[in-house]
Amino acid sequence: MPPILEVHNLVKKYDDFTAVKGISFDIKEGEIFSLLGPNGAGKTTTISVLSTLLAPTSGDAAICGHSVRTEPMAVKRCIGVVPQELALYEDLTAQENLSFWGNMYGLSGRALSTRIDEVLEQIGLKDKAKQRIRTYSGGMKRRVNIGVGLLHQPRLLFMDEPTVGIDPQSRRAILDSVKELNRQGMTVLYTTHYMEEAQELSDRVGIIDHGELIALGTQDELTRQVGESDTLILHIGENEDPLPLVDAIRGLPGALQAFDTDHKITVVTPSAEELLAPVVSTADRLNIKIHSIDISEPNLEAVFLHLTGRALRD
Repeated sequence: MPPILEVHNLVKKYDDFTAVKGISFDIKEGEIFSLLGPNGAGKTTTISVLSTLLAPTSGDAAICGHSVRTEPMAVKRCIGVVPQELALYEDLTAQENLSFWGNMYGLSGRALSTRIDEVLEQIGLKDKAKQRIRTYSGGMKRRVNIGVGLLHQPRLLFMDEPTVGIDPQSRRAILDSVKELNRQGMTVLYTTHYMEEAQELSDRVGIIDHGELIALGTQDELTRQVGESDTLILHIGENEDPLPLVDAIRGLPGALQAFDTDHKITVVTPSAEELLAPVVSTADRLNIKIHSIDISEPNLEAVFLHLTGRALRD
C-alpha cells in the first residue's frame, strides 16, 4: 500500500526568506508521525502547504494520491486540520460551532446532527455541548478545535501544536485523545516543540530546524545517532542561574554536551556514574543547589543537541 502522504523536495519562500528548504518524507497509513522542532523551524508553514492553504514555491506533495498543487479539493476531502490558532466563534456553543463548520464541509440534516453527537462524544464534551465557547477553559476550546477537524471523517489529521498554552490536565486529555484516535485507525501528522510529546506519541519522528529536515526515523533509530551515552538531568531552583554550572560542566572530562532548559541542566556523557561526583562537587563549589538528579538513556532532546549544537527550545 502506498503512503497516505508523500512529500517531495518541498520548498516555500517568502520573498528572500526560505521557510521550508526542500524537505522530503512520507507517512504510512495508521502512523502517528511527529514533526519536531523549535519555534520558527518551519512546522506551521509545512502544514499550511500540505493543507493547500499556501502554494509551494517548488516541489510537491501527494495526499491520498492527490497533488497539493493540482488537486487541492481532493486533498481537502482527505484531510482534517487542527490549526495552532483556534478557529471557533466565542459567542456560539460548541454544538453551533460544529454545525457551522459541518456546513462548510458540505454536511447537513440528520447526517450532520449524528456526526456532531459522535464528535462531541469523542472529545468528551457532550454534556457541555450547549455552553458558549467563551465560557470554556483553554483546554476545552482546544478539544472543540480538534472536533472541527474530525467532522468530515478524514483519513489524515494534521495537528499543529495543539497543546500550546493549556494547563497540564488539558494537555494530558489531548494527548490521550490523539492516541485513541490513532487506535481507531486515524493517521496523524503532529507538530510540536515539546520533545516529551513526540516521544510519547510517535511511530516516527522528523526533526526540522531552520526549514530543513535534519533527521528522520523511529525514536530508536534517531537516538542511536547519539551513540552509547547517558543523559544526566539536574533539577535546580527557579532562582538559580544555571549558566555558570553549565559552563563549568562543559569543561569536565567526560561531559560531551551540556545545556539548560526550564530550570533543568541536561548533560550527555558516556558514563553518568563516572561524571556524577564531579558534577555535584562543581555545583557545591559554585554554591548552586541541585534539588534532584535523573539519569536516562538518550532522548530526542539529546539528538537535537547532537545535530545542531543547540537545545531544542533555545
